[in-house]
Amino acid sequence: MTTKAPGFAERLQTAAKAKKAQLEKMRASVSADGTQAAERHAGQVEAAAARKARTAERKSSERVAAQEKAALRVAEKARQAQAVVEESARKHAEGVAQAEADAALKRDQKAARDAKYAARKARQT
Repeated sequence: MTTKAPGFAERLQTAAKAKKAQLEKMRASVSADGTQAAERHAGQVEAAAARKARTAERKSSERVAAQEKAALRVAEKARQAQAVVEESARKHAEGVAQAEADAALKRDQKAARDAKYAARKARQT
């Protein structure tokens, strides 16, 4: 029993047929996938556009939130500054009222001393 081993030319021919078969198979698969690829590409483009829109919307909302936060900080600082000014004005008014009360008390005390002195002088003469 002799087995005939394929020769070099036969092996080349078999390899060429196999490559051709694979090429035909790929061409058939590509043509069948062509419409699917187009649909898939269209879906990817839509998804990218939607993602870009969502990103832009998120950035816009973050920007608005940051501006609102900044406005609240400015308003809070203004309120604190107003409170400091009001406290300062209240303390100044209290100081002025205390000074006026002290001055009135001193005037009354001086008037009482002067009256006592005048009464003593009047008794001596």
